[in-house]
Amino acid sequence: MAKRAVIEIDEEKCDGCGLCAGGCHEGALRIIDGKARLVGESLCDGLGACVGECPRGALRTVEREVEDYDERRVIENILPKGMNTVAAHLDHLRVHGQDTWLAQARAVLAEKGLAVPEPEPALPGCGASFPEPRAAAGTRGSSLLRPAAPASFAAPRIDNGISGGCPGSAARSFASGAGTPASTPARPKPALGPSGAGASGSLASRLEQWPVQLHLVNPRAPYFRGADLLIAADCTAFACGAFHQALLAGRRLVIACPKLDHGREVYLDKIRALIDESEVASVTVAIMEVPCCGGLSRLVQEAAASASRAVPISTVVVGIEGGGLTWM
Repeated sequence: MAKRAVIEIDEEKCDGCGLCAGGCHEGALRIIDGKARLVGESLCDGLGACVGECPRGALRTVEREVEDYDERRVIENILPKGMNTVAAHLDHLRVHGQDTWLAQARAVLAEKGLAVPEPEPALPGCGASFPEPRAAAGTRGSSLLRPAAPASFAAPRIDNGISGGCPGSAARSFASGAGTPASTPARPKPALGPSGAGASGSLASRLEQWPVQLHLVNPRAPYFRGADLLIAADCTAFACGAFHQALLAGRRLVIACPKLDHGREVYLDKIRALIDESEVASVTVAIMEVPCCGGLSRLVQEAAASASRAVPISTVVVGIEGGGLTWM
């Protein structure tokens, strides 16, 4: 158990304006029954990006001992806040593809003889089933709870069509390369030379969706369906100068660190969902040439072995000195 920072909310000061939820990129805060609630403790990084958004000083960061994530304890903590908060928490787990924790939460509620609240069907995206509220006309926040974007800003297309919830992890699909129409098919994967360099010398980004961190992605997002998937260790994009052209072009991306990331069971759930439910066409695993990085390849193989359908998996190793790619 380690001591770390986490958000604390003074409910007496909170007026439910919702500005803090807009400032929480991790989706840990939601407005439930007119108050800010911490509904995703495992996603709260304690950095306090939401603190400065609160006009009433109702949020602060505190240091406390934090154990490994325990879904039973989370349910015990949020039950006194009412079933609406429980429903929001379950929805939060569902849209982030955290199936193991979701099953644990349902089991705890069943043990207590409580009906399991099910969210209304919604398109993928954090907050889709529980959009942010609007204040009464004539009061602060009577329009959307976040300031309007400048006229010159063109917001990217969000698959769920909802602007509320978690702006940092809302599912977005877009065409790679500046000026490319959104309807343009994904570029074909380029052939690689002996040095690992792609055929194209363009420096345009080949990223076609957001988010990319495996904890944040919704494995059931429509842009993953039937796609070629790249699961890349965090460091590969920094070590491989041709990462976008040689590895990412034509693939959908998720990134993870097998050594430092927590929630291994969540990763297994999400990779299985990508294989079984999104029916990805292929999986490419990009890792560094260091022993600990092999854990990502083993994780993918384990998830694939427990999936109900088979999918071709290939592994590419990136040299730590930028010396090309080795396919396995």
